[in-house]
Amino acid sequence: MRPLLGLLLVFAGCTFALYLLSTRLPRGRRLGSTEEAGGRSLWFPSDLAELRELSEVLQDYRKEHQAYVFLLFCSAYLYKQGFAIPGSSFLNVLAGALFGPWLGLLLCCVLTSVGATCCYLLSSIFGKQLVVSYFPDKVALLQRKVEENRNSLFFFLLFLRLFPMTPNWFLNLSAPILNIPIVQFFFSVLIGLIPYNFICVQTGSILSTLTSLDALFSWDTVFKLLAIAMVALIPGTLIKKFSQKHLQLNETSTANHIHSRKDT
Repeated sequence: MRPLLGLLLVFAGCTFALYLLSTRLPRGRRLGSTEEAGGRSLWFPSDLAELRELSEVLQDYRKEHQAYVFLLFCSAYLYKQGFAIPGSSFLNVLAGALFGPWLGLLLCCVLTSVGATCCYLLSSIFGKQLVVSYFPDKVALLQRKVEENRNSLFFFLLFLRLFPMTPNWFLNLSAPILNIPIVQFFFSVLIGLIPYNFICVQTGSILSTLTSLDALFSWDTVFKLLAIAMVALIPGTLIKKFSQKHLQLNETSTANHIHSRKDT
């Protein structure tokens, strides 16, 4: 009971801090007009329409308050990652629209790693018993595969990030239970999620430049998206070849992993 109470207190404190950041905004031209209209000024996007609207609001506001938008984005990203809240892909796309393809990619890779490590630490301090009690079979299965690949643990973690046979949020929560060293965990997230972050950020950067739906289907945009997909496939291909030679990944275990992922 105490660990759960402690986790709820941390969650409530972080939620309140993020609420203050998103409501006590330095006055800006665009946000001021939005508030006067009675609508929400800032929110977590839940679909592409809301993402586009939020991107336009923040791009305009960023002209006057660049540092504050950066702080707000980082805080929101760490909040989602730290508490394993779905929807960080929308923030990756938003990063591409706000900060450009390369700064956005660097920012997302760092924030993903730091946020996942925060989730690791919260699970280590407050959540071990909760994770084991709610997901005993999944923890046992993942524990067995980790022990089988203990000699190549870092590459096994990379494999799980590039080919997520178990959800990333569950891997973040269960990592301290599996005795995965925090340094290896951090760098496996940093490197393993580069292809995913790259695709999302580049997509956001491209979409932010489109002025109409017709532009989405232009040859230039199509070629850019195809190039992004091809580049993102390279790390996965290399890790997959390595895993076939050095990691213990039999078909039965893979099927069980996939089945467990569908259950979530």
